Amino acid sequence: MGLTKQLELFLFDAAREQPAPTPAPAARPIPAVAISCPPSLPAGARWREVQAPEQKIGYVLQRSRRKSIGLTINDDGLQVRAPSWITLSQIDAAVIEKSAWVLEKLRMSQARQQQLETAEAQWHHGGRIPYMGKRIVLNLDSTRRAAAFTGKRFAPQDNDPLYLALPHDAERSRIRDSTHAWLQQQAQAWFGERLQHFLGISKLRMRRWRLSSAATRWGSCSSDGNIMLNWRLIHFQPDIIDYVIAHEIAHLRELNHSKNFWREVERILPGFERARDALKQHNPGSLPLI
Repeated sequence: MGLTKQLELFLFDAAREQPAPTPAPAARPIPAVAISCPPSLPAGARWREVQAPEQKIGYVLQRSRRKSIGLTINDDGLQVRAPSWITLSQIDAAVIEKSAWVLEKLRMSQARQQQLETAEAQWHHGGRIPYMGKRIVLNLDSTRRAAAFTGKRFAPQDNDPLYLALPHDAERSRIRDSTHAWLQQQAQAWFGERLQHFLGISKLRMRRWRLSSAATRWGSCSSDGNIMLNWRLIHFQPDIIDYVIAHEIAHLRELNHSKNFWREVERILPGFERARDALKQHNPGSLPLI
């Protein structure tokens, strides 16, 4: 039976003879993941539950023409696709086998949904958003004709105001969309400048570039020299943006992650490791929190 995934020592001291060691406090159990059947299911799908070692796991099962069992996580929870010739017991066994992975991804998905719900509180007059590593403040002003940032465009400071041409009682969706449009304009301009800067250093040539809204990657470079950069990078400080751009430019020469590739990144952006390590704390699936 094939199985595919989609998405992605405790050390004790020696016991002392005298006095008797104080028993360590019991480890706090990991809270169970809340799993429930979605209010509606796709046509032909069914809801199943299976008892895994950690807890009971429910999932939406759909039969398909694929040749193996596929497990994916979305906002409705675990989705399983399997060919018609695989039995229910085999499907349940596959879910149990991957239960640790499933529960980890479900926790991450639910945490992201909670973050997004919390972030909705930012879409109002006085709300704060991350821009180039700083927290700028949204100011709604219906007398303005267009968005305006009064701080230094590419060297912002905390609490710099971003004025949006909206009334104070504008719907949150309008505030969000206006802010995203402004952020994408800044990303287009700043990323373009930095691309030209690093292309000059590298002596390499790209075919073209554009912004992306990819859910799983910060940037990409194709074999024909096209570069894509996630616009949400504009939330980060400039050194992280520079790292992603240098990373993708290095792929123009080395379309892999070999030692030669990392030497190329170092040549383009010496000391890139700190920014790379900082970026590892985030993933596109967790951004924007706005």
